[in-house]
Amino acid sequence: MLEVRDVTKRFGGLVALNNVSLSVSKGELLGLIGPNGSGKTTLFNVITGFYKPDGGRVLFKGVDITGMRPHKITRLGIGRTFQIPKPFGRMTVLENVMTAAFYGGNASGSEAREIAERWIEYVKLREKAHQEARTLNVVERKLMELARALSTNPELLLLDELVAGLNPSETMEVANLVRRLVDEFGITVIMVEHVMRAVMTISDRVFVLHRGMKLAEGTPEEISRDPKVIEAYLGEQVRL
Repeated sequence: MLEVRDVTKRFGGLVALNNVSLSVSKGELLGLIGPNGSGKTTLFNVITGFYKPDGGRVLFKGVDITGMRPHKITRLGIGRTFQIPKPFGRMTVLENVMTAAFYGGNASGSEAREIAERWIEYVKLREKAHQEARTLNVVERKLMELARALSTNPELLLLDELVAGLNPSETMEVANLVRRLVDEFGITVIMVEHVMRAVMTISDRVFVLHRGMKLAEGTPEEISRDPKVIEAYLGEQVRL
């Protein structure tokens, strides 16, 4: 479904991504991990058109989307969340999600409301639907961010540290929601995360970035005991 081919991105003298290649198949959940500054969010920004790469190509369902404008990429079927949710604070949860469905998913007014209500129900925010977004707590903001991304009708969903800041119980609850998106709705997911329990539990495959380059790739079991990954990032073997 997605192919990243030899992508390089520089910021002045800093090489944020150095000849990175990865592929994701339809219906797969790929965990993308690595130390802070390893290039994970930069890779998301290249895929979604926020950054134009200095080299390489990005293909989605065989179409070259390299450097395409973000709104066009969204309408092709790639949705994303951001590390720090920035909702329209004085709009309700429903209005926030409807806005994403309308502008990102190209839905009509009535369709946008129906889509928004469906995903608000899915992320268990129905009781908060008519509250202003600024009143939400951390986990509720994360869930609304997920609902907004889903309302754009993505075939591929990029999740950037969705469970950051959540307690262990909340973390696994949200992680299980993400796993259901793959298993029940057939949405392909790439998940950037530092919470190893979450990413190793729900991922089909894990890709490791380090200093802008691929360090390793494999199943959660393989990555959890890879000496290179343990030394560069994990610190110790992750128990699955």
